[in-house]
Amino acid sequence: MIPITEQENPRTAEIDKLSTLEAVHLINDEDKLVALAVEQVLPEIAEAVDKIVERLKNGGRLFYVGSGTSGRLGVLDASEIPPTFGVSYDLVQGIMAGGYDALFKATESSEDNREAGKIDLQNRGVSEKDAVVGIAASGGTPYTVGAVEYAKSLGCFTACVTCVPDSAITKAVEIAIIPVVGAEAITGSSRMKAGTAQKMVLNMISTVSMIRLGFVKGNRMTNVKSSNIKLKERSLRILMAETGLDEQTAQVKFEEANHDLRVAIVVQKAHVSREAAENALKGNDFMIEKAVESLY
Repeated sequence: MIPITEQENPRTAEIDKLSTLEAVHLINDEDKLVALAVEQVLPEIAEAVDKIVERLKNGGRLFYVGSGTSGRLGVLDASEIPPTFGVSYDLVQGIMAGGYDALFKATESSEDNREAGKIDLQNRGVSEKDAVVGIAASGGTPYTVGAVEYAKSLGCFTACVTCVPDSAITKAVEIAIIPVVGAEAITGSSRMKAGTAQKMVLNMISTVSMIRLGFVKGNRMTNVKSSNIKLKERSLRILMAETGLDEQTAQVKFEEANHDLRVAIVVQKAHVSREAAENALKGNDFMIEKAVESLY
């Protein structure tokens, strides 16, 4: 049985004969199916998030594991969590078949090594406290299947993101997230609809996990790291919105907090010194609301 992601798509069978505009319209039509497929698996995504948050709250970490496009998407999502939510780079990690070099050049044969997935998890010190999400468009990648099987044997929470039902990886995990996007516009090119679906699911997993952990207030990234001009400007706007300060006063408070938005918010809301705010944040896992409450 040919996996759905490898089947030919009759709707795009003559895409090579179309004009450029017609071709991009056709691909766009296929892409419109992706969000609908993801909608069908929202209960599984939510269940996985709750399990992941439980692990993170108890000192665990989240690992994404994959190869090729799937692996790169995992590394991408993991790399964006620390600056966005102010957490440690260890909290969410991406592991990719073939290592660092595979991020920017194809090392497709590395995905065939089942044992390598296990070894890469061992090298990161994965334990029963952690959560491991395998990402595999076709659901049969030996490297990724081997990784989640090993993680499950340790007692980790395991999930997968795949676009093929009843594939090998779905049988190896606790929760299988399977947005069925159908055949690709270009046969077998799972970097397209399957990749888009995976990106959407990973966005939901990481973002809602960080919300549940308390690193977002309303829809504001109150724990953002102010590491460049754009993020400093965003932080200033957030500080003003959270505290009601005018721009000039907020700028002074922000600078006094060493451009740490978390500290500036706690100082202003709890009316305490910078040192007291820093200690409260450290004592409450850098959750702003809990830090403020602890000071009353």
